[in-house]
Amino acid sequence: MPTINESECVACGACADACPSSAITIGDVAVIDASVCVDCGACIDECPAGAIE
Repeated sequence: MPTINESECVACGACADACPSSAITIGDVAVIDASVCVDCGACIDECPAGAIE
């Protein structure tokens, strides 16, 4: 499952927009709901800050 480096996350929403299962919500930082995540990696590819690995 992808993990978010909260100190690098700029909460832009690109990862949430790319997520096919809507597992990511945006607040002060992005948060991934592990029970919904399908581990596709789309969020990793779309994050402009490189905060998801």
